[in-house]
Amino acid sequence: MSSPMIYVLFERNAREAMNFYAEIFGGELRLFTHEQFNRDEGTPEAIAHAELRGVVNLGGADVAAGQSAVKTQGLMLSLLGSAKPEIMRQWFEQLCVDGEVIDPLSLKPWGATDGQVRDRFGLHWLVGFEVESA
Repeated sequence: MSSPMIYVLFERNAREAMNFYAEIFGGELRLFTHEQFNRDEGTPEAIAHAELRGVVNLGGADVAAGQSAVKTQGLMLSLLGSAKPEIMRQWFEQLCVDGEVIDPLSLKPWGATDGQVRDRFGLHWLVGFEVESA
């Protein structure tokens, strides 16, 4: 791994969350259950480890006993310039589904387009791009 990967502990919905991100960003999603890892804490079908590899790299799992699920404050996952503008707009709209728009995706005074959304799983995303002039 060439850079840190965000690893999220989800409130018993890691499978749903990681599939949601894979649908949005594409890439290769690998899901492993407690049963597959021979872990006996939690239910056998709970996610022990998940990894999305592609344009967006994200890891996650279902919380285990004694762990806390993700709650972010003062943290954003930045997608600035990660794809072409039309793809970035699509990602923003998809992340908004059942989430909360914090700052609408719009042209800002500094000339870039960006916005912020907290998705339905509690992750805070900063989406933005600059349109190249001809």
